[in-house]
Amino acid sequence: MTVGVAVIGLGFMGRTHLRAYRDAGDVCRLAGVFDIDPARLTGNGGEAGNIATGSAEEALFDPAEVFATDSIDALLAREDIDAVSVCTPTDTHTGVARAALRAGKHVLVEKPVSLHLAEIESLDGEAERAGRMCMPAMCMRFWPEWVWLAETIRGGDLGPVRTLSFERLGTAPSWGGGFYQNAARCGGALHDLHIHDTDFICHAIGTPRAVTSVGDAGRMTTLYHYDDGPSHVVASGGWPRGGAAFRMRYIAEFERGTADFNLTRNPTLTLNDIQGDGSSPVSVSPGTGYDGEVRAFLHSVESHAQAPVTLRDAATTLTVLRAEARSMESGRPETIER
Repeated sequence: MTVGVAVIGLGFMGRTHLRAYRDAGDVCRLAGVFDIDPARLTGNGGEAGNIATGSAEEALFDPAEVFATDSIDALLAREDIDAVSVCTPTDTHTGVARAALRAGKHVLVEKPVSLHLAEIESLDGEAERAGRMCMPAMCMRFWPEWVWLAETIRGGDLGPVRTLSFERLGTAPSWGGGFYQNAARCGGALHDLHIHDTDFICHAIGTPRAVTSVGDAGRMTTLYHYDDGPSHVVASGGWPRGGAAFRMRYIAEFERGTADFNLTRNPTLTLNDIQGDGSSPVSVSPGTGYDGEVRAFLHSVESHAQAPVTLRDAATTLTVLRAEARSMESGRPETIER
């Protein structure tokens, strides 16, 4: 089966999805694209983002061969489209995804799915009624070095994980026509950037009992509390002022070694011997988390399998983020609502 796909929204993230579908090979075929900006429907140009995923000027589709439209209704009416990526602004995600599900399409929806728990729960019900998949695009679960980390935590090859520290910092996005400067619409760095580490932590070691957070919606540090788990789990993220280069890093201390990932270093992932005898590079699969999530989505569509990330996962992550926001306001630990 070759899956007919379409990308809705052709900003930085939409173009990232286009590249991932292209690189997935014969398992899929790009059948359509949507954007309200006519210039984006030419297949040329686009915004650059905080992670290099290809040239901003790279032509990613030929409008003579791909249905390019500014009408979502026209796009969703096409029978050659089996699945769509929703890469529109956050506050439009659930509405667009709901329309796609009702049109019989499987959906890969960018994060955050919504800033409102009720909208995520409603979308989950819509997907169940439609008999279609709606998968949140949580790319860090598929980033090769993060896949290695989750598997190492669960497999116990290095013994129990003792501490985990994550850092994700970068200048506030300049693309999006001012969207990212409106925290009421995008949720600020808490929901746009820091969400990656909160989601991965929930994925790899489970939902925390409580969180203690300091900062604000633009810059935050969170300590995640577990009754039975690592003694220290912390994530720091945000949009520092002054044009800082994007940083993405983790350090994971296990009983028998310490893993150190740094996006800007080659090799990106090293394993340091706990005895201090030096470090060695860790070999992982090539590609990015965007490639991995798209391939996983296509596999689930093709095989009629459950999505590896669910809307219930998105709801859990949002619940933890809301506790982080409460903690920043209250100045004390906040229990995760179950």
